[in-house]
Amino acid sequence: MCNCGCNTCKTKSTLLVLNENVAPKEILSEGLKYHIDNDRPLTDHLYRAGSESYFNLIAEARSLYSRGIIDVVGDDLEILTETDLGHFGIFEGKKVPLDYPMEVTESLNEAKKKKKKDNRKIGKPMRSSSGGKAYKVYVKDPKTKKIKTVRFGSGGLRAKINDKKARTAFAARHKCSQKKDKTKAGYWSCRLPRYAKLLGLKSSFSGFW
Repeated sequence: MCNCGCNTCKTKSTLLVLNENVAPKEILSEGLKYHIDNDRPLTDHLYRAGSESYFNLIAEARSLYSRGIIDVVGDDLEILTETDLGHFGIFEGKKVPLDYPMEVTESLNEAKKKKKKDNRKIGKPMRSSSGGKAYKVYVKDPKTKKIKTVRFGSGGLRAKINDKKARTAFAARHKCSQKKDKTKAGYWSCRLPRYAKLLGLKSSFSGFW
């Protein structure tokens, strides 16, 4: 469907498209149907980030895409084909969402207590004087098949998201277009603007820095 609704001009939807010759619209959940009807990307999610409905919709979209029922492009395509968002894993005995960036809210004192209790190395708390990271994400290491925590970013990244020159310089300096390894902090730092809404950051920019 084109943007004007006539279905004859050359302007096509660039987001989610249902292949109705493969499956009827009735198989879609209300949430995914809303995204398709409103040409709304998965990165601008209908549901609260981190909620059960949020993860279920991502998982649904991935399943339908893999079966050729929907077509997806851009950032949504990368989310469905290159990440495990919508899936869960077990980390230190707890069920955790994979490839879902989260802001680190652990205080320095809490971190010290936790370290003393289980005697295992943990990431440093966000924006601490010791150079800690602001965000973390659980990912599945393709080599070991184990879940690991990747900590990335700093408080200073917030101010750069809406600064075009800063984004361009960051992308060039860190070679963001070459960052493909989800187990590395650079992959997530380069994609921070894409997950801005998940992290409560104000940004209308969704690409690389």
